[in-house]
Amino acid sequence: MGNSLGILAAKEPDFQIHGLIKFHLFGQELWLTTTHVSILIVCVLLLIFALVVRAKLSDAEGKPGVLQNIAELAVESLDNMVHGSMGKNGLGFRNYIGVLFLFLIVSNLSGLLGLRPPTADYGVTLPLGLITFTLIQFNNIKYNKVGAFTSLFQPLPVLFPINLIGEIAVPFSLSLRLFGNVLSGTVIMGLLYGLLYKVAWAWPGVLHIYFDLFSGCIQAYVFCMLTMVFINEKMPQS
Repeated sequence: MGNSLGILAAKEPDFQIHGLIKFHLFGQELWLTTTHVSILIVCVLLLIFALVVRAKLSDAEGKPGVLQNIAELAVESLDNMVHGSMGKNGLGFRNYIGVLFLFLIVSNLSGLLGLRPPTADYGVTLPLGLITFTLIQFNNIKYNKVGAFTSLFQPLPVLFPINLIGEIAVPFSLSLRLFGNVLSGTVIMGLLYGLLYKVAWAWPGVLHIYFDLFSGCIQAYVFCMLTMVFINEKMPQS
């Protein structure tokens, strides 16, 4: 009885899934949600950062400041990551991987700002997985020509269904891994704040270090690393 009363006294957990504005388009009811707002804020923050750094770089007379040094360190680190994983093949993918990594890491860390992480919505992670899948297959056909299709029948023709499923599963495995890890952190923190709302302003906040900071950085790195590995294995190795 005491446990039941304790549960009933708990505050309703808030997973930050809210419909903000409802509108109709082509006879369909659509909603502007907290995920859309979070994506907009993340994109605006990245755009402001890029414009400010660009302005600093244009100032030829000024000495490099802290912001410029941070930007140069980030670019150099991302270039090294791409080159270390893809070698010479990574030259044409530095911009994509760099933008992807920055978007993912800022999205994953947006929970620290009180936002719902956009990557906690499968409608965000699935398109990212499909973009990666498109790049994989494009480069596969570009460099392997007919071999991109005949490889599905190797080493034995009877393995064609397994090979085909393996190719199709790539975008779903990438997107579900990112989505599941970020969503689980959001749900756990929502439950903690809901069940312990009277004291949750204190010690539970420490868990953000793991669920947002540590896990968010790891998941952004893993997604980008797997993207590079999958693309690179379809390209000629030098």
